[in-house]
This record gives sequence, structure tokens and C-alpha cells, in this order.
Amino acid sequence: MIKAAYITHSELKNTTDDDARKLDIINIAFATCPDGVFRFDHPENLVHLPRLRRANPELRILFSIGGWGAGGFSVMSADQSRRRRFIDSCLDAVRRYDLDGIDIDWEYPGIDWAGIDASFKDKENFTLLLKELRNALDILETDRHLMLTIAAGCDSYFIEHTEMEQIAPLLDYISLMTYDMRGCGDTVTGHHTNLLPASCDLPRAYRSVEHSVNIFHKAGVPLEKIVIGIAFYSRMWTKVISKSNHGLWQKSEVPGDYGPTYGEISAQYLGRNGFVRYWDETCHAPYLFNGETLISYDDESSIREKIAYVKKHKLAGVMYWEHSCDPSRHLLAVIHDAVKEEKP
Repeated sequence: MIKAAYITHSELKNTTDDDARKLDIINIAFATCPDGVFRFDHPENLVHLPRLRRANPELRILFSIGGWGAGGFSVMSADQSRRRRFIDSCLDAVRRYDLDGIDIDWEYPGIDWAGIDASFKDKENFTLLLKELRNALDILETDRHLMLTIAAGCDSYFIEHTEMEQIAPLLDYISLMTYDMRGCGDTVTGHHTNLLPASCDLPRAYRSVEHSVNIFHKAGVPLEKIVIGIAFYSRMWTKVISKSNHGLWQKSEVPGDYGPTYGEISAQYLGRNGFVRYWDETCHAPYLFNGETLISYDDESSIREKIAYVKKHKLAGVMYWEHSCDPSRHLLAVIHDAVKEEKP
């Protein structure tokens, strides 16, 4: 079962040998391709990679290319010569930094939400890009299998703008970004990374890890190629109007936005300033509420529930965003221990 972490390049220096031993995959966030070629501006931060490999010789390290607001994909993928140029630059990076593969984090094909170029042709061009990149990685002379993965938006919009049935065979696995499901401008409180759907009759009440897994599987992705996401950060609503249901599924005067990291939650919120932790038995998700502010996040209990779900349904594994959000490494230890447990 895969345990993968997204780690920003600047956080690599704080990634310990023990962290490396608890992980299977590190996705370095982020390289980009603004001009249609692989670009990484901080190679000095990669001096820590040999140390992490010595700590865990089985560790696989990938460059994640993209991220929110990272453009260049649409124009590059639309032209064969540009795709070839991009792929050649990726292969050069794999060789130069002794990497184990490439993770494409295009957010999102066919959609310009992040202010990047998008085209209706992205759908088929994304497939062409991944097919050619997969072929190039396969013929690169190396003593190990080079991985190709993608990070995918967790709802139907990503499926509608891609060709999942054609893409899935090309990939080692697909990381579903099963977080930010609520809280980005929403004026009704809720969970942003819940395992199971809500029972209330609200717009997008179906949003959940389970829903994402089901729709991607229906679209042609084998269960054994699905990795689900864990959030090491929160979403937060302030000025919640009603205290009913401990603030859950209530309107707020201020739309939801990013909240504290798990490290900040542990140090400043749990049991402090009137915040009480509640557990939603329906969604299998925790949240904090102090009478006017609600915080949705992942904790020990929800992580164990997610890993049990992965085992039960024979999914590929779990990943999390992002390593620096929990300096104590408590959540990583929970992931590691839960994966080792024999019974789901």
C-alpha cells in the first residue's frame, strides 16, 4: 500500500531520515513548464535527496510538475514538437537528478479556473502527452521502472475534461485530490476532506472520498490505481450564523477559505479559545467549532478511517498535502502505523 507525500522543495531540508523510512514515495512540489519545458529554479534544495535515499533505499522520488496556477500545459500539449521538447526536458531532469519518475499536476485540463490557458482540445491533448511521456520513460535506459502518475481534481469536472479510460493504462496510479471539496468560497459550512457523503439535502452533499473513488472507477480507472488524498491543512468558516448542529451545515457571513495547518491546530486551536472537536458519524470526519468559527480538517481518527477504506476496497494507497503542515510528524506516524496494521 502506497504512502506518498507531497513535499515542497524548501521543506526537503526538514525531511528527516525517519520520515523517509515511513514513506514509499516523495513528490517534490513543484517544477513547472511556463515556456513548455521542464523548469525547476531551486536545485540547491535537492542536495538532501541522497541522504533520504540512504535512509530508505526503496524510496521513490518523483518531480511533480504543475500545481495550482501553473500554466504552460495547454499550449505545449497541443503541438507534437512542443510535447517532444517538454518530454525531452523531463527526461533530462530524471537523469540529472536521479529521479524515479514524473507526476503531472495539471490543474486542470480544459478549465481556466486557475487563470491558466485552457482549450476544449486539452482533453485529447492530455492523453497524447501522457502516452508519449510514458513511451519515453519506458525506453530511457535505467535499472528501474520509471513512474508516471498524475494528480487529479476529485470531482466530475476532471473526468469530463479528460479521457480516463485511455489515460489509466498509461499511469502507475492516479492521486485523487480528495480535499478542498468544500470551503473555497462556500457560504455554508461543511467538510473539505470527508470520507463518506453527507446525509443532508444540500448542494454538493454527495462530495466525499467515496464519491470520488466511485466516479473515477466508473470512468475506467482500476481501483488498484487509485490513491486518495489526506489533508494536513484545514478549511475554515468564520462568522457562522447558527450554532445548530455545532455549526455544521450552517450558513456563514464570510465564505470559507484556507484555515490553519494541522500543526497550528494542535498548538493553537484544539481545546483552546473555546474550540471543541466534534465527530460527524455520517461523514466520518472531524471538525472544530467555538460558537462562531468552524474548522474542517483530518486527524488521527479520519486518517485511520481512510486507510481502512483503502484496504477494504483494495485501492493503491494514500497521499497527503503537504509535509510541512505537521512539523510534529504525528499524522505521518498515524499513517505509517495504520498501514502496518493487518486488519482494515
